[in-house]
This record gives sequence, C-alpha cells and structure tokens, in this order.
Amino acid sequence: MRRRTINTAILAGAGTALFGLGRAASAKTFITIGSGSTAGLYYPTAVGMAKILNDADVDVRANARATGASVYNCAAIGKGELQMGVSQNNIAYYAYNGVGVEAFKDKPVKNLRGLTMLYPEVIQILARKDAGIKTVADMKGKRIYVGDIGSGTEQDVLNIFDSYGLSLDDLRTAVRGSSGSAVDLLRDGKIDAMFYTVGIGASAITEAAQTAPIDLVSIAADKADELHDKYPFYTPITVPGGTYPGIDEDVPTITTQAMMVVAAELSDDDVYTFMDTIFGKNLDKFYNDVQNPNLKKYFKVETALDGMPIPVHPGAIKFFKEKGVAVDDSLVPS
Repeated sequence: MRRRTINTAILAGAGTALFGLGRAASAKTFITIGSGSTAGLYYPTAVGMAKILNDADVDVRANARATGASVYNCAAIGKGELQMGVSQNNIAYYAYNGVGVEAFKDKPVKNLRGLTMLYPEVIQILARKDAGIKTVADMKGKRIYVGDIGSGTEQDVLNIFDSYGLSLDDLRTAVRGSSGSAVDLLRDGKIDAMFYTVGIGASAITEAAQTAPIDLVSIAADKADELHDKYPFYTPITVPGGTYPGIDEDVPTITTQAMMVVAAELSDDDVYTFMDTIFGKNLDKFYNDVQNPNLKKYFKVETALDGMPIPVHPGAIKFFKEKGVAVDDSLVPS
C-alpha cells in the first residue's frame, strides 16, 4: 500500500512537470484582429498582417476576423471581444471620446489605444454635372446621399456641412443606405450628389464616371484648415486630375485615415513584438504580400503617427522611438 502511494505521488509530480513544460513551450499570446467585410480592404490587410506575424514564429500569434468594420471593431475592443482592429481614425476618435456616432455617445471606449496610421481614406464628393453643384454650399435644396444613420459618413457630412453653414434640414432629401447603392442612384439620376469615403482611384467611382456625367466637388483649403483645427483626424489631400474619366483637374478635399487600434490591456511586450515584426523586420513583406495597394503607396514608419487621434499604446511608442519617430506628449497615455 505504501509503495503504491509513493508511485502515485511520483506520477502526479511527473505529470505536473510535464504540464508545466507544455505550457512553457506554448507560451504565446493569441490576438484576434477585427477587420471589415471580405469585399473591402480592411479584411485582406488584417489577414496579411496576421500571416506575417504567424510566419515569423514570434511569441504573438494572430487571426483576422471579418466584422462590421470601424464602429464594430472599436466597440468590440471596449467589450474585450477583440484585442486589435482596423478602423478609420475619425471613428477611433469618436469611440475614445464618447462623441459623434450614436454607438459611442456618452459611452467612451477608454481602453482604446492607437498603434499606427495606415493609408488615407478620402472623402470624395461626387455630383452629377447637371445638378449645378460646384461647392458644398450648392447642396442646399438638393437630393444628397449622406450615409446611414449613425455611420461615420453621416458624421463627416455633419461636420463638413457645419463648416459651410448647412444642416441636413437644408437638403431636399437626405438619402440613406449603402454607398454602393448610392453610386447606382447617382448614375441613374435619382440623387444629385453623394459623399463617399474610399481610397483614391476606387473602381466604383471609375465605373460611375464612365457611364454618367460626374464631377468631384472640392473642399477649399480654408475649409480644410478649419475642419482640421476642429477635428484633428481630418487632413487636406488632393485627388489628382485624370484619376477618374472626364475629371481632368486636381480636386482638393480632406481625408480620414485607416489605422490600427488595440486594447490597452495587451502587454507592452506583445504590442512591441507585433509592431517590430510587421513594420520593422518584415516591412517589405507588409508592402508586397498584403493585398492592399494603398499600403505600399502611402505607409511610411516616419509618418505613421500623423493624424493619430487617440493615445498610443506604450508598446507602439517604444517601437516608434527606436525608429527615431517623435511621439507627441498628447499621444502618451496618462
């Protein structure tokens, strides 16, 4: 009986030791990156970053999840359902500050942190040539697509209208629904103009311009500066002439940016590993292997904090400082 007890103790101890070794051998952090729909650019961006991370065999592994994009990703980080996500920087600002879109009003996501900016998502204002809309001020009394209720596009429209002394009540019709459906309505003459936040050279705009008389409406430099002063996530940008059929002149407007957001609870070491693996050691793979042409065209480590609207995670701050990128005091979490 005594011998049996001793053997059981030895086996139990051995099992504990083996379990401990097993845990040590697999001590990796697993993160889920929220993206967007599989038809957009957020999804391949998140998938590509996860693959780079996993192929590097570091102590952080990742998978990408198709989601409802910016609003969903920021809210899910607040609830602890995601560790990381892709978002427009205006939505990240609204989420962190508890303002703007309905999902975050008086419900700030205070554990939301920034990682890096990625590429511009330009506010492009499309108008039919026969609608008589040369500036945003000309939209009074017109049929305008303004984005879904509670969407980031709607809030962009409200902000832009405010700078021109307009409101939705000044429109003949404020049209809702998806941006894809709005392009069809514009092409068919059922609306006069629409706001579309998308990368320069978007195929939907190109196709619309090939089949209907369409202009891009500019946002003047003084209005762009006014908007930037009030909302730091807006920055001026120009859509080059020739980008779309029949639009030969450069068109000044403003842009938001796609960015990476992360939960404050993720450790500094894990966030640093993520940043260094993708934007440090494997930057060429990030440019060439991730299926998003905007990254190679626009992303630079040196300017990756330009337009950052929320505090940056300390693990990312460490990475940027090592790369010689200045981090403004306003971006350091309190």
